[in-house]
Amino acid sequence: MKKSPLQRVRAEYQPKLPNALKGAVKLKVGDPTQSVADQEEIKKLFPNTYGLPIVEFIPDENPQRVEEPFNVGIILSGGQAPGGHNVVSGIFDALKKLNKENRLYGFLMGPSGFINHQYMELTEGYIKDYRNTGGFDIIGSGRTKLESPEQFDAGLKILKELNIKALVIIGGDDSNTNACVLAEYYKANGAGVQVIGVPKTIDGDLKNKWIETSFGFDTACKVYSEVIGNIQRDCNSAKKYYHFIKLMGRSASHIALECALECQPNYCLISEEVQAKRMTLDNIVNQLCYMIVERAKMGWNFGTVLVPEGLIEFIPSMKLLISQLNDILAEHAEEFESLRDEEKLKAIAGYLQPAEAELFLSLPKNIALQLSLDRDSHGNVQVSLIDTEKLLADMVGKRLAELKKEGEYHGKYATQHHFFGYEGRCADPTNFDADYCYALGYNAAMLINSGVTGYMSSVRNLTEKPENWIAGGIPITMMMNMEKRHGHMKPVIQKALVDLKGKPYMKFASMRETLMLNTLYQYPGPIQYFGPAEVCDRPSMTLLLEHDKKI
Repeated sequence: MKKSPLQRVRAEYQPKLPNALKGAVKLKVGDPTQSVADQEEIKKLFPNTYGLPIVEFIPDENPQRVEEPFNVGIILSGGQAPGGHNVVSGIFDALKKLNKENRLYGFLMGPSGFINHQYMELTEGYIKDYRNTGGFDIIGSGRTKLESPEQFDAGLKILKELNIKALVIIGGDDSNTNACVLAEYYKANGAGVQVIGVPKTIDGDLKNKWIETSFGFDTACKVYSEVIGNIQRDCNSAKKYYHFIKLMGRSASHIALECALECQPNYCLISEEVQAKRMTLDNIVNQLCYMIVERAKMGWNFGTVLVPEGLIEFIPSMKLLISQLNDILAEHAEEFESLRDEEKLKAIAGYLQPAEAELFLSLPKNIALQLSLDRDSHGNVQVSLIDTEKLLADMVGKRLAELKKEGEYHGKYATQHHFFGYEGRCADPTNFDADYCYALGYNAAMLINSGVTGYMSSVRNLTEKPENWIAGGIPITMMMNMEKRHGHMKPVIQKALVDLKGKPYMKFASMRETLMLNTLYQYPGPIQYFGPAEVCDRPSMTLLLEHDKKI
C-alpha cells in the first residue's frame, strides 16, 4: 500500500502508554456496582454480569508468565471513528508482549462477519500499514445488530473453531449494549468466552466518570472545527451569507458544543437546551431573526449558525410527533409502501393524534417525507437525512420577509448550507486519539488476560500526560438502563447528553450574547501532529473544562 509523505512519517509515531500498562500488571478490585437506572430490571436481565466491581491496573511485582497462548477476536461495529486502527494495534502489541504465540483475528465487515464466519488473522506485517491511520478499512465495519441466541451460537461456533478465548467489540453505545448481552449469554451458558467492549463514537455520548470521552471525538471535532473556521474566514471576507452548518450528533450536542467553543460562531443550537426549555421551532426562528436583525443594524449581513444533527428530535412537539411516527411506521410499513408521496403523508397523518397530525401536515413536504423514512436497524429516525439546517434557514427567511414588510428589518439575507458528517469519521487521529486508542486496545488485552468479561476498557485522567493516565475497566451493566426500542422496552447503555449545568455548556452560554452581536471568529486550522505538546497533544476543550483546566 503506497503511503503519502504524511502517512510515512505518521507510521513511525509510537503512541504513548500509561505507566500503569508498561510493565507487568494486576487488578485492583473496587466496590460492586449497579446500573445507572432501572436496577431491578437490569439485574434480572443480567444475573451473571450485574454488580461486578470497577477494576484498575496496578504494577505487579510478582508477575506470572503466560504459559498457554490464547487467541482473541475483534469486531469493528457501527460508524467509523478516528483511532480504531490504533485500538487494534494496541490489542495486537499487548497480546504479543504477553506471549508471542498469541493470535489476533478480525471479523470482516462488522458483526455480520462474526455471524457468517468471515475473518482473517491480523499479523504484524498487515497491521503495520494501518498504525496511526484513520478509518476502519483494516477489517471493515458494519451495523448488523447482535441480539438473538441464533446469532450468538453461530458466532460461538467459529470462536471455538479458532480457539478464541475472548471477543473485543469496538463500538458505540448500541454496539457495547450488544457486547453486554453477548457477555451475559456466554457466561450463562458456560461458553468460556470473554467479551470486552471499547468505547467508540465521534458523537461523544458514550461517557461517564470512568469513560471520560469516547475515542474519535477529539479528532472529528478538530476536523469539523478546521472547516468551520475556513467557512468563517470566507464568511468574514465576503460578508454576504449566513452559513447554516449541521454537525454530526444525533442523540447529543457534544460535537456542536465543542466546535462552538473552538470556533466561536455567531449562534449554536444545543439540543438538550431546546428540550429543557421546551422550545418550539418558532422560538428558535425568533432567536435567529433577533440576531440577524441586530447584526443588520450594524451593517453585518453575514454570520454562522451551528445546528446539531439530532435537533429535531429534541424539540418537544417534534419529539412527540416522531415517537408516534416510530410506532405507526413499525406497525403499518407495508400499507405505506405502494403509496405516492401525497397519499403516504395523508395516510400517516390519519393514524396520528390530532395535534401531531396538524404539525406533521404543516411541515414542508420534503421534511415530512424525510421524517417518514424507514428507521435504522436500532429503530431510530434517520436524522442525518433530515435537512434541519435548510428547514431553519427557510423558516428564518420567511419570517424576515414578514419583518421587512413591517419595516422592522432592512438587511439582506442570503444563505449557504453545509452538513459535516463523513468528513470527520475517518480522519487520521490526533496525537491525543492515537495515544488514547492505543492505550484502550492495550488495556483491553490486559483485561482479557485478567480473566474478566462484560467489561468496557477504561482509560481516564486524560487531561494529564499519557504516562499518568489510569487504566482499568468498568462493568458494562453499570451503564445500562431501560428504553423503548421498536415499541418494546429494552436494556441499553444510557446516552450521555450535554449537561446544562456542566462547565463546557456554561462557558459557551456565558459567551452567547457577545458572539451573536459581534464577529469574534476563531480559526483553529488543521490538526497539528508535530510541534509543542500544548498544540499537538491538547485534548478537546470539553474535556479540559470538565477537568477544571484552562482553555
